[in-house]
Amino acid sequence: MLYFCSTFYNMEKLKKRWNLTSNKQVLVILLVFSITGYSSLLIAKPVLNLIGLEQANTNPWIYRPLRILLIFPFYQVLIICYGWLFGQFTFFWNFEKKMLSRIGFKRFFISEKK
Repeated sequence: MLYFCSTFYNMEKLKKRWNLTSNKQVLVILLVFSITGYSSLLIAKPVLNLIGLEQANTNPWIYRPLRILLIFPFYQVLIICYGWLFGQFTFFWNFEKKMLSRIGFKRFFISEKK
């Protein structure tokens, strides 16, 4: 019973923080985040293999940072695509703009504030 109350409280916090209206939206958004993370990991390895960098024959100090750098752009594209597929495009588009502006890409987005 305590677990259920804690989970319900966390869902309410997420709904308030993300300006959502239902628990279903929270679950869909969490599902999109998880699918996106896993998919970007799966895509990065074959792309590195395609350019000739295989984990077995590449120094881990080179291979792992390259894979992490490659995962980042795949994640950005996939989160928008999955968000659109699951009907949450607006949420994820706003999420992307906020995240990218925080890491220095703010100049690429037109300010909507007047």
